Amino acid sequence: MTDHAHPTPAHAHGHTPAHAHQHDHGADFDWEALAVHLEREAEVQSPAVTEAAQWLYGLRDGAPVRRVLDVGSGPGVIAGLLADVFPAAEVVAVDQSAALLERARARSGGRVGTQRADLPGEFDTLGEADLIWSGNAIHHLGDQQAALTALAGALRPGGLLAVAERGLPARYLPRDLGLGRPGLQARLDAAHEEVFAAMREAVPETVAVVEDWPAMLAAAGLVPSGTRTFLVDRPAPLDASAREFLHVQLSRRREQLDEQLDAGDRAVLDALLDREAPTGILTRPDAFYLAAITVHTARAAGGR
Repeated sequence: MTDHAHPTPAHAHGHTPAHAHQHDHGADFDWEALAVHLEREAEVQSPAVTEAAQWLYGLRDGAPVRRVLDVGSGPGVIAGLLADVFPAAEVVAVDQSAALLERARARSGGRVGTQRADLPGEFDTLGEADLIWSGNAIHHLGDQQAALTALAGALRPGGLLAVAERGLPARYLPRDLGLGRPGLQARLDAAHEEVFAAMREAVPETVAVVEDWPAMLAAAGLVPSGTRTFLVDRPAPLDASAREFLHVQLSRRREQLDEQLDAGDRAVLDALLDREAPTGILTRPDAFYLAAITVHTARAAGGR
């Protein structure tokens, strides 16, 4: 849910949950180079994702979970959390990046399997599952409704599909941070929405759809079984790993939003990225991380 996960043509796992939200990547993007950032994002969000996984466990109401897929898994942090909550299941991380899947294998110590798949073209290679998790992956595919329908088709009778998409944007800066005009975070969010919209328009074979995820899950032939939002609350002062994650996140925003931001906001971002300055994100005492991960679920017919 990371900035997000990563199927072709972009990424599936981290704005998120967990993996970061990167909305400007083509199929040739170097995901391996971004792997540490994706891992840090997922680790920052891991308590909320664990809570979400425990909720999914309860939704199964005692029905056996033999196979779990994390579609758009990135480096496998969330797949590992799913393995913790479903220890009797075969948990498989699915991603288009061989490099990220290798990291998933290494970090899981063999608890998580891996499967390389270029989506949407290889949805039919995933095999059946009792639970499918997809975090911030579907929005990188042109036809989001078709992607949900394909995932629904991989569920065993009574199986559960959980889709984490478009929760509230993360907050990590005070409204007035003592640099430039107050309200930088809100302006970054507004500019990023423009970039996100442009990304969606540029995805090959994109299909416009009202992003009512429960309705889309129902249109995929499933029975909606609830939506919940899980809070990621990391108050100041942040630890070094979370600060490094935010440094990379702000660096990416500085690059992605260069044309959308005015000179004053670009200068403030440069100051926040200064590794030595006391006002930089790596040292300032008021940096925090607050986000909300929304998970939509639906069941396949049949089963218990």
